[in-house]
Amino acid sequence: MAYRDTYGGFGGFSMTPWVKRLLIANTALYVAVLLGRFVIPGNLVLDWFAFQPADFLTRPWTVVTYAFFHAGVMHLLGNMLMLFFFGPPLEERWGSRAFLRVYLIAAAGGALFSVLFAFLDPATYIVGASGATLGLMLAFAMIWPDMEIHIWGIFPVKAKWLVAALIFINLATALEGSGSGVAVLAHLGGMAAAFLYLKSPWAPHAWGELPQTSRRPAQKRGGTALVPWGGKKTAAAASQQTATVTQARPAAARKGKSQERELLDDVDRILDKISAQGLSSLTEEERKRLDEVSRRYRTN
Repeated sequence: MAYRDTYGGFGGFSMTPWVKRLLIANTALYVAVLLGRFVIPGNLVLDWFAFQPADFLTRPWTVVTYAFFHAGVMHLLGNMLMLFFFGPPLEERWGSRAFLRVYLIAAAGGALFSVLFAFLDPATYIVGASGATLGLMLAFAMIWPDMEIHIWGIFPVKAKWLVAALIFINLATALEGSGSGVAVLAHLGGMAAAFLYLKSPWAPHAWGELPQTSRRPAQKRGGTALVPWGGKKTAAAASQQTATVTQARPAAARKGKSQERELLDDVDRILDKISAQGLSSLTEEERKRLDEVSRRYRTN
């Protein structure tokens, strides 16, 4: 599975902090449980950390902990691949804290959905990050619906159609009640929780696509941009850049042109920062600035 991103790369996004931590945590716990079978009797680990719909009120922590344990190596591999491909672009867009919040909400939603609709697919216990990772996949499709996902690296499918197909398959399986051993209700619950949260007032701040600019080389002096964030150009720099305009245009036009140039310089500086450090490095003020610029460009 791979995709081509809007910034021109293949896969396109570097590994982000919380995606890396989640990959390590899930893998480490799987190995620990695998080795622990030789010293821990029976299903003690599952009793304490797997989600059991019948007993979740007495073990409320399992609403989240179940998502860190897996039933087999292929189960683990499938979920970690989805996290690896769909997690980084979302964490870079939202920031680490908001990304982790969505991940945990999707995981909890999968567990609670399994309780509400247990009559469709009763389960003794549930483990696996599928609800959380499918919630991330749905979020990815909401933001980049026309991004082409290459299944097995070969067959291109737009993100929105891939997610729609997965919803249909899981819903049909749940309604059939085939007892396949796959927690399809957790899958559906993870996607439903992610969707509802992203449509709520508490959703992560999701600014629009980056506006296209002239991408002039950033002017720097000693590693610091000449035009600091939120600041104004010095009088000397401003007079040099507007000298030829002074005689030809009225003061209002000159001021508007100068402000537009400063705005583009600001955007260029932020884009340079994204290129060097990733989207997660942006401050809240910088994200709001991009949001403001994006709205202005769409309006124009």
